[in-house]
Amino acid sequence: MPNETSGSSGTVPASASGPVVVASDLDRTLIYSAAALALTMPDARAPRLLCVEVHEAKPLSYMTETSGQLLAKLGDLALFVPTTTRTRKQYQRINLPGPAPKYAICANGGHLLVDGVSDPDWHATVTARLASECAPLAEVRAYLEETADPLWVRKHRVAEDLFAYLVVERELLPEEWVKELAVWAENRGWTVSLQGRKIYAVPKPLTKSAAVREVARRVGAALVLGAGDSLLDADLLLAVDRGWRPGHGELAESAWTAPGVVGLAERGVLAGERILREFLAGVGA
Repeated sequence: MPNETSGSSGTVPASASGPVVVASDLDRTLIYSAAALALTMPDARAPRLLCVEVHEAKPLSYMTETSGQLLAKLGDLALFVPTTTRTRKQYQRINLPGPAPKYAICANGGHLLVDGVSDPDWHATVTARLASECAPLAEVRAYLEETADPLWVRKHRVAEDLFAYLVVERELLPEEWVKELAVWAENRGWTVSLQGRKIYAVPKPLTKSAAVREVARRVGAALVLGAGDSLLDADLLLAVDRGWRPGHGELAESAWTAPGVVGLAERGVLAGERILREFLAGVGA
């Protein structure tokens, strides 16, 4: 992996004796809501599930029990870095098997957690870059408020004062509106991603890849592996040495591919299990 830090003028060579870093998206990559499980097999053959997130006293996210065992093993062999668009609060209610991650990336790279605490220098660097390179969040919020129809919008949300997203009724969402939003955002240095019932508007400089490069630099990574399913994971997959995407999600639907990235056939929660097997094979190699 070309271990460039955000704004760096050069590369940081990986250490041959350094750890393997495994940077993975979470939702619809390793963990799944009930609606995203894609349990298409006969009921009697469905995998046993492990609940890894509870919200407001209700189970919310799952992986297979086998995935839980694989993730615990991976945590012993590599530096596992959860890499998510979730806010810190949303991330911290997830209870993954295995060792507590030393590093985690939240808010699409806006926060780099070290032992559960946001690194203030990293966050300051990111926010300064956003201020200089793209339209302000307030402008994007105003556009969403003005153009999104209450008929199909359930919630307007702002995440960590960094980006905005809508929770929508997907079956009522006009495809043309999403396309128009993407063009409008593109001209202002933002990108748009549709994931399940959420539409994200995210500043282009706010990337998972920049934060993963910073982790790789700090630990002298020998190898960086990654996985993700959405448009917001594309930069991550382009930055790692080897990557995987499941058979569902924005990237699969657009047949997105890149050198070093493998598109898997598995969909739903079984894709998460396959990705963890691929990670372990990559660590062993």
